[in-house]
Amino acid sequence: MTTLFLMVGLPGAGKTTRARQLAAEHGALRLTPDDWMIPLFGEAEADGKRDVLEGRLLWLALEAVKLGSNVVLDYGCWSRDERSAIRWLVEAENACFRMVYLPVDHTTQRARIAHRWATTPEETLPMSEADILHGRAHFEEPGAAELEGHGAAAPPPCWASWREWAAHRWPSFA
Repeated sequence: MTTLFLMVGLPGAGKTTRARQLAAEHGALRLTPDDWMIPLFGEAEADGKRDVLEGRLLWLALEAVKLGSNVVLDYGCWSRDERSAIRWLVEAENACFRMVYLPVDHTTQRARIAHRWATTPEETLPMSEADILHGRAHFEEPGAAELEGHGAAAPPPCWASWREWAAHRWPSFA
């Protein structure tokens, strides 16, 4: 069955390394926003362009799934709503959704980010301690039910569907 693997975790957790492995193991298309943001804009956020890019990559991922291609979506997906929306969208295409969560403790995260910046600055973006702490404070760690595949509940209040929510979250998705 066609599968979309969603990488979940904080920067420095090893998501992209694992995403590369999964892509090779499953003949999957790997979509990583940082692979696009740096060459196109030279920065991670670029005045909201990341959300626009992620929307198009999500659209592309779903098109690939419809064609029978496995996909590894290397987003990080810090919020439960993002993960639930993507799960719902993938399952609506009769594909298998697999969340790959990579937790990382603060010390290891800091060391990996520093090492990555020191060894491959052209492939990564600098992160300050404040950036790391901000991410840790805003990351919604997946619970057991979500990890077991029970995370795509009803969309948040005021949204008729996950598709509508996703089009708002990622403006270029629709």
